[in-house]
Amino acid sequence: MTSARPQQRPVTGEGAVNGFTALETLAALTVSTWRYSWEPERLRHLGPMAQDWHAAFGLGDTDTKIDLVDANSIAIVAIQALHRQVTDPQQEVAQLHAQIPAAPPDPAR
Repeated sequence: MTSARPQQRPVTGEGAVNGFTALETLAALTVSTWRYSWEPERLRHLGPMAQDWHAAFGLGDTDTKIDLVDANSIAIVAIQALHRQVTDPQQEVAQLHAQIPAAPPDPAR
């Protein structure tokens, strides 16, 4: 399925996704191992149940499947939020370090 801009239409009233909200929702989502009823018992998959996913994010047109474009996009926005959680404090620490005056040379050295 394509995700190119010419094929997309914005959803009216929707803006940028809050990555921190998506991350919190994702973190609260139950993830389990499972298999389809027609698969052999030795097989297993990992992920949330589609009904839980749909209830949490409201994406897609059904609560019986998780569209890969939605799963990938939630992962991307959550990774962006995690990145900001790491880099924002690092930038703040660097700014604070820059404000500390340099210590005078130690005359004992």
